[in-house]
Amino acid sequence: MGKGISPRSFAESSINGQLYEEVRVTSGVPQGSVLGPPLFLAYVNDIWRNTESNTRLFADDCIIHRKTMDSCGIVKLQKDLNRLGELAVESETKINPGKIKAASFTKARVKERIRYYCGDQLIPEASSFKYLGISIRSDLNWADLVSYTLRKAWKALHFIMRILKKGNNNTKRLAYTALGRPILEYGAVCWDP
Repeated sequence: MGKGISPRSFAESSINGQLYEEVRVTSGVPQGSVLGPPLFLAYVNDIWRNTESNTRLFADDCIIHRKTMDSCGIVKLQKDLNRLGELAVESETKINPGKIKAASFTKARVKERIRYYCGDQLIPEASSFKYLGISIRSDLNWADLVSYTLRKAWKALHFIMRILKKGNNNTKRLAYTALGRPILEYGAVCWDP
């Protein structure tokens, strides 16, 4: 065995006793690696430094937003989107075009349609979108999220009742606390502060 390779780590690289040929990784970090998440965060954590708009990062999700009261705010937001596009080109990363959406929140009855671009791609306007599992509508109505949450919670409750028909009350309470209640409480501060 080579220097620094213990018999245990050598055995862990086999499946059912079958050894597989090593493959050299020439770019990126293998998915599921220990270093993958910290390296990714080091790569994207300073994305906000060159923007004037508010930027929120959570894992690989990014939201850029700002209050726009006039055309000056719209121009500033577009400049920040341009900077993000330039940063992606510089760092040789790709922004998933299927996940980019623009949403406007306003009390105005007639919304002015604003077009934003990321690079040369038009960002589609959406009346609703999901962020970290929370459905947000441009009119800030939470009916979609509440009905989705209720359906999901009922499924969990029916699962618990079906599996634990003859279980004692303590076990049922524990199962509800572990499987049902988190569904009902997730994101509640958003739609019911």
